[in-house]
Parts: sequence; C-alpha cells; structure tokens
Amino acid sequence: MSASPSQTSDVPTLLVKIFGKDRPGITAGLFDTLAAYSVDVVDIEQVVTRGRIVLCALVTHPTAGTDGELRATVHSWAESLKLQAEILSGTGDNRPRGSGRSHVTVLGHPLTAESTAAIAARITATGGNIDRIFRLAKYPVTAVEFAVSGTATEPLRTALATAAAQIGVDVAVVSAGLHRRAQRLVVMDVDSTLIQDEVIELFAAHAGCEAEVAEVTERAMRGELDFEQSLHARVALLAGLDASVVDKVRSEVRLTPGARTLIRTLKRLGYQVGVVSGGFTQVTDDLRERLGLDFASANTLEIVDGKLTGRVTGEIVDRAGKARLLRRFAAEAGVPLAQTVAIGDGANDLDMLNAAGLGVAFCAKPVVRQAAHTAVNVPFLDAVLYLLGITREEVEAADLA
Repeated sequence: MSASPSQTSDVPTLLVKIFGKDRPGITAGLFDTLAAYSVDVVDIEQVVTRGRIVLCALVTHPTAGTDGELRATVHSWAESLKLQAEILSGTGDNRPRGSGRSHVTVLGHPLTAESTAAIAARITATGGNIDRIFRLAKYPVTAVEFAVSGTATEPLRTALATAAAQIGVDVAVVSAGLHRRAQRLVVMDVDSTLIQDEVIELFAAHAGCEAEVAEVTERAMRGELDFEQSLHARVALLAGLDASVVDKVRSEVRLTPGARTLIRTLKRLGYQVGVVSGGFTQVTDDLRERLGLDFASANTLEIVDGKLTGRVTGEIVDRAGKARLLRRFAAEAGVPLAQTVAIGDGANDLDMLNAAGLGVAFCAKPVVRQAAHTAVNVPFLDAVLYLLGITREEVEAADLA
C-alpha cells in the first residue's frame, strides 16, 4: 500500500517531468499512466509557455519490483505523443522553504533580461530563494511576480528598491500571507495621480494666471514650499472668477490612463476606494459620483454671490491631513491600516504613503520615489493592480462578465 502525501517526508519518491509541445489531454494521460502503479500524488506543477508544456509530478514510489516497469511505460507513453520524459528518484517532498516569505512584483516597459538578472541576483544576495515566478501581465507593461522565501520582507524591499532605481524597473515587495487576499482600502491622491491635471491650474487658466500658479504648485510638490501657505497664495489669485467656471473645469479634467480600470476592478473585488486631495471638493465630489468612489475629501473653494472669493473654507487637506484622512477612512471602512494602499505623486502625499500598509509613488517626484514603499513609473494607473497580485487576464475576464 502506498504512503499518503502527508507521510512522504522520508520515503522514496519519484519526480516525473514531461516537456514538449502542448496539446489537450497530456495531464490526464500522464496520471492515467501512473494510476496503474497505485502511486499517490505529492505535488504537481505545470507551466505552458508559447505552446510548450513542462509538467512535473512528484509521486510516491511504486510497489517493489515495478519501478522499472513504471519508467518504461511513462517513457513509451511520452514518445507516443512526441514528448520527452525524465524520471528522477529521490526521498520525500520538496525541501522546506525558509522563514520569511514575500511577493516581489517587477514591472518593466520593457522587462529586459539584464534587469531580470539584476533583480534575481539581488534576491539571492539578501539570502532569499526564488520559489516560483509567473507572469501577471504582458501589456501595457510586462509584470512578473517572484515568490521568495528565506529572507524578511523589509530588508528585501530595501535591497530591491536600490536595485530598481539603478536598472530602471519598478519593484514592489509585500509580505506573503492571507492578508493579501483580504478586503482592502485603496486611497489615491487626485491631481497628477487619479487625473492628469492639476486642478488649481485649470482654474488659474480661466483667471489668466496659469503660469504663476503652476510655478508655485511645482515648488510645493517638490517639498520646497509649505503646502498650506502655497495653497492660500494660489487660491487668492482666483478671486473674482465666476462660479460657472466650476462646470468648465469639471469638463476639462482628464483621467489618468487606467484609472477607470483600476477603480472598476477594485470595486468588483469588494475593495473600498477613496480619494484625498489638496485640490477642491468642487471637483472631487464630481469624481466620486462619476467613478463610484466610497470616500472623497478635499479643500473647498469659497463661493459668495456667485463668485470665487479667493479663499478656502473648512479644514485644510495638506500633507498631515491626507494621512489623517487615510486613518479616518480605514476606520469607517473597518479595514486595518496595514490593509490599506495609498497612491500619490507629490511631497504632500508622503505622510499618507508612509502610514499605509503599502505606499505607491505613482510617476512621482524623486523625493517621493525615494521615501515610498514602492514606485510605479509607467503612466498607467491600473499597473497598481499587479502589485496586489491581480493578473491582466483576471481584469479582462471580469470586464467580459
């Protein structure tokens, strides 16, 4: 009687490897062949790449005296299908994986052999072992995920962040575990993240002071100016604009490529999605309604007698305010802070990015890329889905449902 898979730690086992041109029925055919020898399945791995299959089956050793017959039968079956077979004797199951497990997601546009080698070498240098690699997406970027064991997540993240900056790819490192499949809250900045524009510059264009406002905005996003002071200075330049300009600005807002796909997919997965903005509720409230967002918070332009006064009302949403709102949204959503994802591009997003379980710098300023957990430098917002382990095929399947 053969041993059960749970009893194979020190008993003889066979690794059966089949490779060649893929076609229907190969997996069923191999196990039909093995079934004649009453073996139990310990492990299976199958990969098909460009029409070529690699099928590995780890099984318990057959009864005494039938090993040679099993080998001959498997080889004969494989040859009949013009496949190649290799059978290796050994003991037990796969070796135990080291403590500390992480998912390493690499985004390339394109992903070169050189950059892949560099990432793999850096994983090895930290003491990690690559247990599995698979592709998440082939467009608009190439995204692959490495399952890594044997090293802690934080030092691995630090090491790979340095490598990523040197070789020009995006790398995200998150710890493995059930939490990755749990419900999450995703909170995004708006200007130059969810949308391609800076909303205050759209207002400024109607006031004839766009260049002046843009210069102050850029300095604030680089962290060179206090955000609240710069906000008041820029808004003051809008004094006297007719309130009808709000509808015009709303119509001018351009979503970032992939924004709708990101939000639609997250909502289908049961995630909650929100935005926080140093911009204005006159725009974020409209985005919340259009995109079905769960949360939205921003500054509010004061309007009196149908005119912008050049002032904002209420609590200022600045760098600290964004982190505070992330915590508030998480509490309202019933999601632990460790299960939150924050996405932003400017210096005033840093507190939020660092407070979140995963902070993503999206097409961000250098100071933000260096401080965030990970960076996405390709201009497609839905690339963030790959950092969460969601494949392009899953996104497309959901869209067809």
